[in-house]
Amino acid sequence: MPSESRTPGFSIIPGSERQRYTQGQIIGPCDRDEPVHVTMMVRRKNLREFEQLVRQFERQQVSAPVEPLSSEEFGRRFGADPADIRAVADFASQSDLQVGETNIARRIVVLSGTVEKVNKAFGVELQKCEEGGRTFRVREGGISVPDTIAGIVTGVFGLDERAQAKPHFRLHLATTQAVAYSPIQVANLYDFPPNTTGAGETVGIIELGGGFETSDLDSFFQSLGISTSPQVVAVSVDGAQNVPGGDPTGADGEVELDVEVVGSVAPGAAQKVYFAPNTDQGFMDAVSTAIQDTEVSLVSISWGQAESEYTVQTLSSFNQIFQDAVTLGKTVFVASGDDGSSDGVNDGQNHVDFPASSPYVVGCGGTTLEASTDDSTIISETVWNDDLGATGGGVSDVFPLPSYQTNANVPAPQNPDGGRGVPDVSGDADPDTGYNILIDGTYQLIGGTSAVAPLYAGLFARINEALRAQNLPRVGFVNPQLYKLPSAFNDITSGNNGAFQAGPGWDAATGLGSPKGNSLLADLSLPSSSG
Repeated sequence: MPSESRTPGFSIIPGSERQRYTQGQIIGPCDRDEPVHVTMMVRRKNLREFEQLVRQFERQQVSAPVEPLSSEEFGRRFGADPADIRAVADFASQSDLQVGETNIARRIVVLSGTVEKVNKAFGVELQKCEEGGRTFRVREGGISVPDTIAGIVTGVFGLDERAQAKPHFRLHLATTQAVAYSPIQVANLYDFPPNTTGAGETVGIIELGGGFETSDLDSFFQSLGISTSPQVVAVSVDGAQNVPGGDPTGADGEVELDVEVVGSVAPGAAQKVYFAPNTDQGFMDAVSTAIQDTEVSLVSISWGQAESEYTVQTLSSFNQIFQDAVTLGKTVFVASGDDGSSDGVNDGQNHVDFPASSPYVVGCGGTTLEASTDDSTIISETVWNDDLGATGGGVSDVFPLPSYQTNANVPAPQNPDGGRGVPDVSGDADPDTGYNILIDGTYQLIGGTSAVAPLYAGLFARINEALRAQNLPRVGFVNPQLYKLPSAFNDITSGNNGAFQAGPGWDAATGLGSPKGNSLLADLSLPSSSG
């Protein structure tokens, strides 16, 4: 069944259309007997009630936080309808596909079958592609499902295996002068709350490749005077594993940067590192698994790509997952990218990175940080923009201006459907003022906005610990509060990321600025004094 002509009784899933993949070489149809695993996402129960609840979180005040849902209540009220799950299972049976995992809270059904059966079931023609020594499946056009479930299924993922995201780290080049900080020094410059370690919090970290060596982590933390290494557990998603490759310039650099930054600045917090394949399916499954994990209170994501590189169904489904995090009281931090206002897209237009552009995450941009000779105070902080990269930032073409940015003077979007300003906050990301990190047995000076998302995750682990000590709730969806607390940030007013200039207040290069951690905690503690 060609993707251009659909069998009567079938409908194309809105937003599922893929363009022909041109970065690799298409070598022909996939082997008809090759196994395929597909994640189908189904609609949410009580959608209107859920959207009203999300709006309550968007309008919440520092002095009157909205109560998050328990996992059980979330699944019961806003997960998938069991009848919808059964309808998809019936479709699988009729298509001679096997049902694997089903999950009410994540609203997924995982199916498996051969290429031949999957092609017929979804109206696609899976092709084999070669690129960079890797062979993988691709498709073009839309995905079809029977009309009987067309109103139930909101997305189908896993048919196409092209890389969905890239890590946002940059290595310092030996040819340029640099200042190396430990993550602890950066935390001290940003005045992270004293006498806190993040104890009682668990940070979920998303990784789409690479791995960490426990020996590296132990050596690194001991070198910083952290006698007991933080608890770090690898979690396999869709078959991916913690596989350090012995290449400190590859994906291992991303993984160990994330883990070592969180563990240095919040050594009392546990970490769960979710390893998934770098596909739309793997990325989304990792994020939804982390967000639905009852142990995880904060999520750090240092992978992404320009909005234009995702299908509409992927953007929409991801955004719904981040809405889940909002109602569950979880905070998600996402790197805004390292390619300036173009986000690496060579079409002459401005682009922002996703997932950082979701209005339900904290987008984390990058600065160049210079400290006094004794590393006790900040003497200069500007927009990161040099030969090694530049902080991502701008205005979304997909997501509208959220209510919490109404007074932030976000520039007009290129696309009238857009308007969300990116980033929300920023921190040290310049590799020339970067982080000294141990990767595959070798110390590397590394930067990128990849460092900023875990830095903020560690900061908020410490803030959450301090709030709980005052019998106050965790911060949860913190974006609306952040925009009411400008004094809790170092305003960055110098530099640009290409199209966008820093200036007083929020800007599309560094957001609200870099954190004044203790001031941020004090402001978020206001409910204790305001009743």
